[in-house]
Amino acid sequence: MKIKSILLDIDNVLYDSVKLTEATRRNAIISMIEAGLPIKDVEQAYQMLLEIVKGYGSNYPYHFDRLLEKFGVKWNPHIIAAGVVAYDDTKHAYLKPYPEVIPTLLKLKAMGYKLGIISDGRAVKQWDKLIRLGVQHFFDVVVTSEEVGVEKPDSRIFEAALEALNCRSEECLMIGDRLTKDIAGANKAGVISVRVLKGRYANEKPVNPSMKPKFEIKNLTEIFDVLAKLS
Repeated sequence: MKIKSILLDIDNVLYDSVKLTEATRRNAIISMIEAGLPIKDVEQAYQMLLEIVKGYGSNYPYHFDRLLEKFGVKWNPHIIAAGVVAYDDTKHAYLKPYPEVIPTLLKLKAMGYKLGIISDGRAVKQWDKLIRLGVQHFFDVVVTSEEVGVEKPDSRIFEAALEALNCRSEECLMIGDRLTKDIAGANKAGVISVRVLKGRYANEKPVNPSMKPKFEIKNLTEIFDVLAKLS
């Protein structure tokens, strides 16, 4: 089988999203407390912030505003700005690619593979990640749910990437960490699914055949073993 293109998710495939997310939110809480948020229990505030994120979604821009409301605190731009600055500073420090990512991408490009990104979320936010990771130039196409209008596992987001790459589904791999999103979506679209066992979903088990990956890898460098098997 001739594989021509490789699609990748961003979070927990290119970098440690779990570590970054927890560190940014905890540091934001600490900074907000130092700026006057009337609570001493960082863990309590952190758990409350998680509830807000879950309720409003990760792309909602006013999480810290809602946190103040939860504590009965009048809107305070000083406290909110302190959280935003700490969040951004921590994000810049932690948003680094896994050590194996850039060497693997370099080798894949040298081997002639077209590379693409499929990611749920706002387009600018996903590009921000790629640019800060220093990997944006590796990818021939970046497809986001905001632009396509559907999220994984909807096959249309995969079809959009395949069309942009001028590639048939059987000629393409999808590397992702989530069974319900990346793997189920790739399988539905006829793309060869590869699950990377990293992040908070590493121990999940498929609950039905549609979520079963064709291959599993622990490290991105193992994708060369997968490609060798397919050839």
